[in-house]
Amino acid sequence: MSEIVNLNRFRKQVSKAEEKAQADANAVKHGRTKAQRLLEAALEEKARARLDQLKFEDE
Repeated sequence: MSEIVNLNRFRKQVSKAEEKAQADANAVKHGRTKAQRLLEAALEEKARARLDQLKFEDE
């Protein structure tokens, strides 16, 4: 005998799997990891601090 399958539940599972695959593809295409964002912010802050050190102030 074969196993009884609830078609509505099966359709929902398939739909969720497709949506997750699309979300993963979009994340790879457009997104950055949290570590990458933090690294970029740290490098930007370091560059800003260095630029502030090199500024001449007229008095």
